[in-house]
Amino acid sequence: MSGCVRVFAQYTRDFEEVCDVVVVGSGPGGAVVARELAAAGKDVVLLEEGPPFTPEDLVLDGSLSMARTMREGGLRTTRGTPLATMQAIALGGGSLVNSAICVRAPELTLDGWCDEFELEHSTRADLDPHYTAIEDFLGIAPTPDEVQGPRNLLFRQACDTLGYSSEPIARNVRGCRGSGECFTGCRTRAKQSTDISFVPAAVADGARVLTSVQVQRLITRGSRVLGVAGQVVRPFSGERSHEFRVQAKVVVLAAGCMATPVLLQRSGDFANGSGQVGENLQFHPGVAAMGVFPDPTTPQFGATQGYQSLEFVRDGYKLETLWAPPGVFAVRLPGLGFELKKNLAMIPYAAIWDAIATCNRSRGSVRARRIGLDPSLSWRLDPKDLGILVDALWRLVELFFAAGAERVLPGVFGLPEEFHSLDDARRIRTRTFRATDFTLAGNHVFSTTRMHGDGRRGVVDEDGRCHDTDNLYLADTGILPRSPSVNPMLTLMALAHRTAQQIATRL
Repeated sequence: MSGCVRVFAQYTRDFEEVCDVVVVGSGPGGAVVARELAAAGKDVVLLEEGPPFTPEDLVLDGSLSMARTMREGGLRTTRGTPLATMQAIALGGGSLVNSAICVRAPELTLDGWCDEFELEHSTRADLDPHYTAIEDFLGIAPTPDEVQGPRNLLFRQACDTLGYSSEPIARNVRGCRGSGECFTGCRTRAKQSTDISFVPAAVADGARVLTSVQVQRLITRGSRVLGVAGQVVRPFSGERSHEFRVQAKVVVLAAGCMATPVLLQRSGDFANGSGQVGENLQFHPGVAAMGVFPDPTTPQFGATQGYQSLEFVRDGYKLETLWAPPGVFAVRLPGLGFELKKNLAMIPYAAIWDAIATCNRSRGSVRARRIGLDPSLSWRLDPKDLGILVDALWRLVELFFAAGAERVLPGVFGLPEEFHSLDDARRIRTRTFRATDFTLAGNHVFSTTRMHGDGRRGVVDEDGRCHDTDNLYLADTGILPRSPSVNPMLTLMALAHRTAQQIATRL
């Protein structure tokens, strides 16, 4: 069977497809399911609302890139506690614009999942074979020193000085040159995002990939789902045109932690006997700081995120290095006019390090709006979780001064714009903060269709199958019952690999 990739210009009329399995979403979860099922000889149709991007389509301008590759132009945020969050709209989903970080969830975290959410087959030992299969396919390996660059190696130096554990980050790359362009899309095509890895493999095995198609509802009859329906959409403008339907024996929703619950809600609140669809919204809220060093750090060179420390995972946060286009960081710099220019001039001497926090007490919800498919998001940071972020900020500042920084910009309301010594920064430990003092962002999102062994308390079982029906599966981070304590992509892909195997045996 010959596969294909269809783009916007090729749609000239309404159409209908029939297949064994239709997969909605081409990101890390959906692409893995599509490839594994196509390889198993199943007739697969993979649907993606966004367009494919070539290296010529990718631009280093952060604002333009966000407008083209992110939903709501990268300006999506929550009500309650304001938190910026970005979800991609492109073939490859979030894998196109993330930092390629592939980390296995800690054994302790997965054991906690099993205990709290009545899971019987989701320990590290259960998932390790699926982790290995993904790692082997993508060539995942620790980031080598030759593409770390000074800003990443300074982080390692700081951890060594303070006696904190650290390690090069394992990433899904082949031949990385350290261009630091992960956020805007890898123009060298070193990052093995799913659009150049799992999707082409699925096509080679006969999958049909339809881009620029927006799924708007499930087609259902009683407790079964018969397929999906929607419209073709023009890239970047979202203008709708032709209608389509895809009939399938099995439907897999991998549209993302926010889009999947909206689709279920807009389809008559389908598969929601538990009442948990759209509930339990969780993030990895992140804090970041910038350190300025006496010597140039050439921050434009080096893996976007090349080093990490898991020293404080038990305390609720992970420390890591970070890079993005300077225009993105500029919005966090203090000052206006000439003062802002002076601060921008520090960037060649700077490094930015961040922390992502496991905030299991902080919850929110996803709701469909009256018009359109963009979600209404609410989320509130729990005061106890705020303490985790404060501690993480202190550790970042401590690391910068251990690495020899001359000053550190914390970017937090109520603190000085700059610290010039660790003693100067100790006020972090004594000040009382509010959530709104921090400029929070979180692109790791979980739990809105959570996995649970009890169908009355969760949306899917351990295989990703919805408790309320036997032919609807979910394969995005919404199924994670809570934070995996580290970056979620590899864990999602491992779960999707297991889901695909289960679907193949049941078809």
